[in-house]
Amino acid sequence: MSERLDGGAVPNDPMREYVALYPEVVRAGSLRSALQAVVDHGGHGLAVGLTSSPGWRHVAARVEADGRWANVLMAPGERCFIVDCGAGGVRMASGSTPDLFAVAGALHSWLRVSRVGELVAQCPFLRTWELAEAHERGEGAGVRWRRLREAAARMPDTALHALVEAAFQQERLRALSPGRSTHWLTFSRRAVPPICNDLPRVMPIGNGRYRVRFADGLLQELDSAAEAVAVILAGLPDDAVPRT
Repeated sequence: MSERLDGGAVPNDPMREYVALYPEVVRAGSLRSALQAVVDHGGHGLAVGLTSSPGWRHVAARVEADGRWANVLMAPGERCFIVDCGAGGVRMASGSTPDLFAVAGALHSWLRVSRVGELVAQCPFLRTWELAEAHERGEGAGVRWRRLREAAARMPDTALHALVEAAFQQERLRALSPGRSTHWLTFSRRAVPPICNDLPRVMPIGNGRYRVRFADGLLQELDSAAEAVAVILAGLPDDAVPRT
């Protein structure tokens, strides 16, 4: 990156708006380069790469190892490094800090600790949440069912509440991970991405009736939640069992 003698960016440089808030990043030419220098200085042994968003190549960075990952993004308008930590397709912790050295320490910790609870204990600017810790324990589906039932009980749509409760009473469906896609109630073998989309789904359509959609696009309308759930059970393939 071209620089002026005073350390600021040249007029057309993509880092121009970050000069005052992130001088060390601007001098390095990108967040990836600045963060790599910090992790090298700390002896963390991490290889810092770029995110998949080309437009963020100067202001974002990513580290990955053994199925875990962390993204870092520079916020505009204030000095703030936004950090997201994940495992597979699940975001496990997030937070922000103005301290690039704290960011480097968090990345090092996340790729080495065994539990997300340890991470947030070591890095107070990060936070985690119930579902993330449930996924870590392999209990994501159970927490998703509890949250779905609680949410459906609070909704004015009693048809949805009846549907969720009817589905929950069935052991085969209760073992799967539930979800909501627009107005559909969905089921997946996995509680984490990639979510399955080949299992039957169902939605209320008014007047106490329900519509079930199968993987081949076939639609069937039923007169009650119990009938809809029975049709879903009958349409489940033999391999519709939980997977990790």
